[in-house]
Amino acid sequence: MGMEREQSAGASLGLSIALLSSLLNGCTFVLQRKGILRAESRGASYLTELVWWSGTVGLGLAQLGNFLAYNTAPAALVTPLGALGVPFGALLASYLLQEKLNLLGKLGCLLSCAGSIVLLIHAPKTESITSRVQLEEKLADPVFLGYTCIILALLILLIFWIAPIHGSTNVLVYISICSLLGSFTVPSSKGIGLAAQDAFSDDPSSQRALCLFIILLVTLVFSILIQFIYINKALQHFDSSIFSAIYYVVFTVLVILASAILFREWSDVGFVDFLGMLCGFITVSVGIVLLQVFKEFSISASDLRKMTSKKH
Repeated sequence: MGMEREQSAGASLGLSIALLSSLLNGCTFVLQRKGILRAESRGASYLTELVWWSGTVGLGLAQLGNFLAYNTAPAALVTPLGALGVPFGALLASYLLQEKLNLLGKLGCLLSCAGSIVLLIHAPKTESITSRVQLEEKLADPVFLGYTCIILALLILLIFWIAPIHGSTNVLVYISICSLLGSFTVPSSKGIGLAAQDAFSDDPSSQRALCLFIILLVTLVFSILIQFIYINKALQHFDSSIFSAIYYVVFTVLVILASAILFREWSDVGFVDFLGMLCGFITVSVGIVLLQVFKEFSISASDLRKMTSKKH
């Protein structure tokens, strides 16, 4: 009973931190995009823009919040909350960047929030790995090693061959790089928390745990740095709202897939909860499509009233 109460408290804490981080993430892309546009209008580097630096600091704080959230709650519970940053960022972008937000976009914001609530209700609430020894066993699993090799091969292909040619014209190139790196950042974030429990203790196995801790930390730092580089490359060429929306969907799918393979957080999820999460994710995705794909449509509530009056 006490262990269940601690897990529930941890999940609640992780949920609260993830909510704040998702809203902060929604701001960062907009602020960075604003700084990049202001710098381009002056013919200067965006590194000289205070607005860009405020977005960058916000991104760092959001990453720190995500790290804490992933160490206190299941990834399948934390990751979907990133959807809340999409409508928040779209609203902010419509104000700061004059990016369009029509009636369908507002409906998309509502659906994204509703879908996130459904995801929260049905997401797994318990961890399947609670120790460093279990983590090492999972990391050595042939299925996860095979998945890791596939991700590395795709990253090499995208970074060295596809991105230099098509990155500035196709938003999916940069999004794919950042999302594939999420397959390392999220498991590394959770793994660091587990390895740290033994790495700095007097246990005889602390040396082994320290090595694992350092490997995971280096993996996390490099993954975040590469993501940071390609996020800014994407924001130089594409609207912040378009990038954040598509990024959320691809990132969420790949992170949940990686977590499912490594941490097996789905092992205790029943059919009803699985169906609920699937419906929630589809709702969020539909909301994001409405928010972005139809953003150029000039449709408002008054237009709908006129159409209704003509029918009558």
